[in-house]
Amino acid sequence: AMSKSAVKISSDLLANPLCEQEPSFLEMVTAFDTAMKRMDSFNQEKVEWLWLDSGSAGSVMEFFSSVFPSLNMAVKRREQTLQDYKRLQSKVEKYEEKERTGPVLAKLHQ
Repeated sequence: AMSKSAVKISSDLLANPLCEQEPSFLEMVTAFDTAMKRMDSFNQEKVEWLWLDSGSAGSVMEFFSSVFPSLNMAVKRREQTLQDYKRLQSKVEKYEEKERTGPVLAKLHQ
């Protein structure tokens, strides 16, 4: 809605009689009008791409995963590291609950 308003404002400015009298003002308003139309076009493409073409947020994530494979690998590594951490943390807690004998203390400090 904002980009549509900006396009309308820039079109109204182009219709202003001052544009005929001042070439520098016309040049500035024309550049503004072009920028607003490009922004509106970009916003329309973005909306169509995100919701109409993709259908769901999951397919958007699939798209980004294919575009940025290193990001996808980093997420997988993070998940694996988190699982490893939780596994080791539960192991430490198990050894801390046991009686403090030599072999248990050795495993606890590995």
